[in-house]
Amino acid sequence: MSDPKVPETALQIQIDETVAQGLYANMALVNHTDAEFTLDFIYVQPQQPKAAVRARIITSPRHMKRLLAAMSDNLQKYEARFGVIETLSPDLPVH
Repeated sequence: MSDPKVPETALQIQIDETVAQGLYANMALVNHTDAEFTLDFIYVQPQQPKAAVRARIITSPRHMKRLLAAMSDNLQKYEARFGVIETLSPDLPVH
C-alpha cells in the first residue's frame, strides 16, 4: 500500500524594501549551544577600534547544516563560473 501523496504548496516569500537593500558585512562570528547557532554579521571599518554587529541570525543545528550545504554548493558554482576565490590577501604575510 502506497502513502497518499501530499500536494506541494508553493511558498510565497515577501521582503520589505529595507531588508531588500541588504547590509554589507566583512566579518562574521559563529557561536553555538546544544540547541542553536548564532551568526553575527559585522562591519569592520578600516582604522577603527570598534565594529558594529549589523545583523544576528539565530537558527537550529539542522537548519545550520542545510545552510552550510547550500552555501558550499553556491560557492562551488560561483568558482566554476568566475574562478577560484583567493582567501589570502597578497599583501599580507603568511605565518
